[in-house]
Amino acid sequence: MRLIIVSGRSGSGKSTALDVLEDNGFYCIDNLPAGLLPDLAERTLMHTELLHPQIAVSIDARNLPSQLKRFPELLADVRARHIQCDVVFLDADDETLLKRFSETRRRHPLTNESRSLAEAIADESVLLGPITDLADLKIDTTRLNLYQLRDSLKLRLLNQPEPGTAFLVESFGFKRGMPVDADLVFDVRCLPNPYWKPDLRDFSGLDQPVVEYLASQPDVEEMYQDIFNYLNKWLPRFAASNRAYVTVAIGCTGGHHRSVYLSNRLGEALKPILKNVQTRHRDLS
Repeated sequence: MRLIIVSGRSGSGKSTALDVLEDNGFYCIDNLPAGLLPDLAERTLMHTELLHPQIAVSIDARNLPSQLKRFPELLADVRARHIQCDVVFLDADDETLLKRFSETRRRHPLTNESRSLAEAIADESVLLGPITDLADLKIDTTRLNLYQLRDSLKLRLLNQPEPGTAFLVESFGFKRGMPVDADLVFDVRCLPNPYWKPDLRDFSGLDQPVVEYLASQPDVEEMYQDIFNYLNKWLPRFAASNRAYVTVAIGCTGGHHRSVYLSNRLGEALKPILKNVQTRHRDLS
């Protein structure tokens, strides 16, 4: 049995996450009372007609505060039954959440006559603290549109050929902000930049002309070897500590050339060594 618990602040994309999981064979329950989580797991194990049941539930600020405080013990109860359980927490910055609610004109579940929308969004962070602290995977949706969020969820949650730690090597551009959900970040802006080569500017780090240019630069090769040696030594220890998800972010200025080249090369080099290595280029589209 596999159970995915989806949580996050209102407006962060929880409904989209449940839609993605439902489309991929999960039985989904929105706004499950947290106290029912162990019973749901037990009944599914005892009465399911499926050989490998897959369930996804949403637990968020619509729950009673007393139930949310109990989340750590409820989760421990579920995992004591040897159920594969992932806790996914979606979030975005306050400004983005305010904008999303203004655009959709939806009511925030914590607003009332004495609590403004901005106050409700801030209070929600505190209320969901017990879930945030135990999240296996955190996804910042601030800069993701609907389709990018769907792709990210599919990549992280559904594209795992084997159990164990899922590693993501992700390229990004600093000019669009550093990924807040990264576990390790490497800054490669000191390397020669193909952007300043007019004949290379319109290509990406996946295209052969850029690959050949960067591969010929001694500094690029030295940086690659240093990062690879670090990851080759330490990522297996992340896996040994029972981490469900680890994100390695490689950043350059725009996220089109240097970081893409290095992320792709590192991802390919790590795949024979580690299980579940994925590569993503955040700003390449």
